[in-house]
Amino acid sequence: MATSSSSTTRLLLAMAALCVAAVGLALVSQHVYDMQPCPWCILQRIIYLAIALLCLIAAAVSAAIPRRIIGVLTLLLALSGGASALYQELVASKSASCNLTFADKVISALGLDGAYPPLLQVTANCSDAAVSVLGVPYAYWSLALFIAIAAASSRVMLRPR
Repeated sequence: MATSSSSTTRLLLAMAALCVAAVGLALVSQHVYDMQPCPWCILQRIIYLAIALLCLIAAAVSAAIPRRIIGVLTLLLALSGGASALYQELVASKSASCNLTFADKVISALGLDGAYPPLLQVTANCSDAAVSVLGVPYAYWSLALFIAIAAASSRVMLRPR
């Protein structure tokens, strides 16, 4: 039983680290390589940070039920992040403006863009933010990580006591 709990803790910490690393890479892309973020990029950053925070909380709690609840929440966040990455690539990147889209409204409602501008301020429209890394659209890299986080969240939820 202790082994299952410690392996779940390691998984939760790895998930948190991956999410923080994703945001770190996005910041390097933005501030070093001038790949400016659109509202959908910023929404995904917020989702990654929320998942990381939940994973750290779950790692600090050893009880199975709170961990499972957090596993459900991280799964839902990962699925919403994946949906936002897909929407960004398939729809938003084809539009000249992302003003007043769902992502823009969420960011404005949370007020985080004004509180932490270097991290969460929208500085590009959706079509300008559509870039590729190693020939793969940035949004698909994000989608792949959200899928991995969803799979890991499922393991946390389904882990035996």
